[in-house]
Amino acid sequence: MLQKIAFFILFLSSFWVSAQNEQLAMDYFEKGEFQKALTLFEEISTKQPSNYFFFQRVIDCYQQLQQYDKAENAITKRKDKYNQPLLYIELGYNYQLQKNTEKADKNYELAIQEVEKEPNYAYQVANSFEKKVLLTWALKAYETAQKKNSNLNFDYQTAMVQGQLGNLEVMLNKLLDYGYNTPEGTPMVQNQLTRFLMDDSDGSFAATIRKNLLLRTQKSQDVYWNQFLSWFFVQQKEYGKAFVQEKAVYKRNPESFYNIVTLGSMAVEEKQFDDAKLILEFVLENTQDLELQMKAHHFLISMEMESATSKEYPVIDLKLQELVKKYGISPYSLDLQILSAHFKTFYLNQSKSGIELLQNTLKLPLNLRDQSKVKMELADIMVYDEKFNQAILYYAQVEDNLKNDVLAHEASLKLAKANFYKKDFDWTLQQVKVLKQSPSLLIANDAIEMFLLIQDNSAEDSLRVALQAYAKADLQMYQNKNEEALQSFLAILQKHKGESIEESTLFKVGKIYEEKKDYLKALSYYQNILDNYKDGIYKDEALFFSAEIYRKYLLDNEKAKPLYEKMVLEHPDSLYYTESRKQYRTLRGDTTI
Repeated sequence: MLQKIAFFILFLSSFWVSAQNEQLAMDYFEKGEFQKALTLFEEISTKQPSNYFFFQRVIDCYQQLQQYDKAENAITKRKDKYNQPLLYIELGYNYQLQKNTEKADKNYELAIQEVEKEPNYAYQVANSFEKKVLLTWALKAYETAQKKNSNLNFDYQTAMVQGQLGNLEVMLNKLLDYGYNTPEGTPMVQNQLTRFLMDDSDGSFAATIRKNLLLRTQKSQDVYWNQFLSWFFVQQKEYGKAFVQEKAVYKRNPESFYNIVTLGSMAVEEKQFDDAKLILEFVLENTQDLELQMKAHHFLISMEMESATSKEYPVIDLKLQELVKKYGISPYSLDLQILSAHFKTFYLNQSKSGIELLQNTLKLPLNLRDQSKVKMELADIMVYDEKFNQAILYYAQVEDNLKNDVLAHEASLKLAKANFYKKDFDWTLQQVKVLKQSPSLLIANDAIEMFLLIQDNSAEDSLRVALQAYAKADLQMYQNKNEEALQSFLAILQKHKGESIEESTLFKVGKIYEEKKDYLKALSYYQNILDNYKDGIYKDEALFFSAEIYRKYLLDNEKAKPLYEKMVLEHPDSLYYTESRKQYRTLRGDTTI
């Protein structure tokens, strides 16, 4: 028994030493200490002669140390022992490093001949060529295999190689062919196209995709191309064009109807209200599904609320009452009930009615997530009523009930804001320190802004007088009391000119004037930020919203274009970077076909 234990301990210790040596060898290799790495790799390779990885590392070290004869000798010995086509590539590459092109090509050709004999070798041979950036040889390996065995499909692999060679249109056509012939591979194709679109600085690749997809849609009646074109338009945030394609899909496949609903919700999120309205009205006309009807109505009324004047509030309130009456008070009409409570509170200033409605909703048999949605809105209304402790309690319940859920992260940020409005700045600071690491970019961004706001304004004002005034004004803005908020923010600008609070306040005033449609005043406050806070945290927002005002409302593209350009060149990490890049390309005419 003791002998077995001793043997087991010895085995474990030798295994541990071996693993340590392998890690140490890799560390030396990555640091460029090739002689030290070589000593260890040779030892490991001797103990594991069939392990190709460590053999490869020995060869790499020889080549880095320019010991080409040793490398050739090791490769030749292995070739005599193992029949591996990869060794021809290793030998060829060893000659290439010595600038002996003739011998290099001869060995590469021998590797290709092995693929001709056995087409399945193409995977490892081409992959080996790719690792050494011998891309034309990699293509040759794939093409040779496909000629010998037509059942093999290397469209995806050859597409990726063509992309590396810069032949983007060839790559695109290969990818589209692969996606069409292998439908389960379509998500992989779209992921690759998305990567290339992200690096498409001049919009030329997007234009190529659009042209190719339109041609394929026209030539073929296959619904696959309508779906793919819809996907492309969604990437470009052209929801109206995507809707045209989805309608064509729906005519031939009614089961795709939910895709149109999703498209409508995306258009709402992106505030493309004209397209969203068109899509959602189509949904209402073509479904008997009560849940989908309620969802469409919810989106449509949410859009109405966003752009409505106070004179239109009674009409919206009546619509909401009729919808709740039509669909009844049940778990299925939950979103309409929450929206109705929100409208009564934040638009009609009837928070008591909003609270009463939601408290009745909580009596319904709701699942945990739906309960949390109701509690979140209740907490929002409590903040509106300045009942901060009750609000904090509800937000905390949502956090606890839905740990790691998106709604829980949102509740965490709202909890921090409630403490901010309550003027408990130290506690808020502790909360946003954690939220800065949030997986949600939007929440992390808001947390960073709040963190810097409190930190900067606490350093120069221990009593936090300006910060307290700012918290009050920000709460008024949250309560939809924009006129009161505006006067409060303007007072801060007068009393605390030149202090850290000024930049954040200028931005808030700009946003209020923008909502009031007083665009010239909004621009003047954004310009103040750009002139006087060149390294400030609101510079990208000031640039983006100024560009949007010029493009959307003042119809002055010549003034919008340089602002978008500045955003693209100077703020690649901004939340508004992607939209800025899209608009900049459009204004330059890059994406028009």
